[in-house]
Amino acid sequence: MISATQLRPGMIIKHNGDLFSIFSTFHGTPGNKRGFVQAKMRNLRTGAMIEHKFASEDRIERVALDEQEMEYLYQDGEYYYFMNTETFEQIHLTQDVLGDAIQYLVPQLRVTVEFYEGKPISVELPPTVDLTVVETEPGLRGATVSNVTKPARLETGLVVQVPSFINAGEKIRVNTAEGTYQERA
Repeated sequence: MISATQLRPGMIIKHNGDLFSIFSTFHGTPGNKRGFVQAKMRNLRTGAMIEHKFASEDRIERVALDEQEMEYLYQDGEYYYFMNTETFEQIHLTQDVLGDAIQYLVPQLRVTVEFYEGKPISVELPPTVDLTVVETEPGLRGATVSNVTKPARLETGLVVQVPSFINAGEKIRVNTAEGTYQERA
């Protein structure tokens, strides 16, 4: 158990029977009233973002998660299959657990799967992923310095804005946190 004032972004806590990931915190001490901690957090089961105000002296249960490095193998219907890189044991996860991460999954991608009490609850992607452009408007000659962008559909179905010189068939590097184009791969 930790004090509410010890909450930091990235921590996983148990609140009202659910697991939450802390996104941001604000510690306020309004005049002659009691201090509080305003926390913005994501429910790991539903994916919903909520804000909650904790009293400074509230005790909160911090949760320790087991992490395992896994390699994405393939998708079969609603299931996404992963293999533990040490034991070669395979597990399957649903879209509910993966959330938006499915837009970045390509075979042989290494991810960190977080487990709570033996059950997978979330997937941590690498900072960037290399994906192939499957559909976009034709590139313009000489448009190498321009800041004009166009939409491009990637092999996973994700659509990102890319510079006008990118053509279908090229590999690009995508930032997984923001879902944005970084550079040619």
